[in-house]
Amino acid sequence: MPNLSQKAVTMPESPIRKLVPFAEKAYAKGKNVFHLNIGQPDIKTPDSAIQAVRDADLDVIEYSHSAGFPEYREKLAEYYRNTGIEITQEDILITTGGSEALIFGFMSTCNPGDEIIIPEPFYANYNGFAVMSGLNVVPVTAKIEDAFALPPIEQIERKISEKTKAIVICNPGNPTGYLYSKEELERLRDIVQKHDLFLFADEVYREFCYDGAVPTSVMNLSGIEQNVIMIDSVSKRYSMCGARIGALISRNKEIMTAALKFAQARLSPPTIAQFASQGALETPQAYFDEVVQEYVQRRDIMVDGLNSIEGVFCPKPSGAFYCVAKFPVDSTEKFCQWLLEEFDKDGNTVMMAPASGFYSTTGLGEQEARIAYVLNQNSLKQAVECLREALKVYPGRKIK
Repeated sequence: MPNLSQKAVTMPESPIRKLVPFAEKAYAKGKNVFHLNIGQPDIKTPDSAIQAVRDADLDVIEYSHSAGFPEYREKLAEYYRNTGIEITQEDILITTGGSEALIFGFMSTCNPGDEIIIPEPFYANYNGFAVMSGLNVVPVTAKIEDAFALPPIEQIERKISEKTKAIVICNPGNPTGYLYSKEELERLRDIVQKHDLFLFADEVYREFCYDGAVPTSVMNLSGIEQNVIMIDSVSKRYSMCGARIGALISRNKEIMTAALKFAQARLSPPTIAQFASQGALETPQAYFDEVVQEYVQRRDIMVDGLNSIEGVFCPKPSGAFYCVAKFPVDSTEKFCQWLLEEFDKDGNTVMMAPASGFYSTTGLGEQEARIAYVLNQNSLKQAVECLREALKVYPGRKIK
């Protein structure tokens, strides 16, 4: 039998989903599992998105333009302009999720063997997208003790080599929830400008910033307008994960022309989901105000609850709906599996994502886990108590 490809062998499994078989066995035993492992909000999708699908008057579900329906791109450009990002529909390519946007961006700007620098921990699928594109990830480590702030710029610059093509960030961050300040982004701007690199920014959580924090988009960094590629998606903003509609955004016409060729090769993004996404743009600000308030309450329940458990440390994030916590255990890989296989409190247990899969550097994150506080407040309170009781009896607990 012929061998598999090197990409197939190298492609990492998802730390977010790989424990699913253990969760299924827990369900089979009658346990209730609080899913803190995956960023699937339980927030209601806006009515305007659902209604747009209902109102679609179609005899045939046709292909759209490979770049996405012009009407949707124009309305999306208007949305960005209303947030202070001055672009036109020509700067937007609609993709099948933010994932495809990043892959198209990588393939349009980088050659196989090129290097991309990413602050770790980072969204685990970036590793997979790099493998698919033939790129090598060069991590620069952010520390939980610093709440995962941008590492010193000198550390990033030391990672730059003749093979470096881009820096990739997520802001606000997945998995950490950290929101980069304008000053941090300007330091990145300077290094991108100095070394003539591309700067990719995954900004899908832009609407979710807390405690008065205001996000700064890379699209508004002066001096590197031609170097910037922004990635966006409707999945989290409108609680439409299943729509699989994202966007690649850049003022660099060469990048957009190149990306369109990849888009043409996959024909078009999903037609019906674009209708829903265009409808979602009619969502009133009151929806986001309510959702943000809800996430702040959920964050405080989860983060304050975790920090009340002896030996657990969790910095409070300023954005997104994730946090990374450090646990007093031998290994969160083992702990997370044990929670599903061996533990329950009144029939309940918890599923988290071991954080080692969000690091590129081997050996890091082995006592950390990513938690998505996307469940209702009562469920989050019960999940915290499950973890509190679990740590009292976990055989691999580390005692100070």
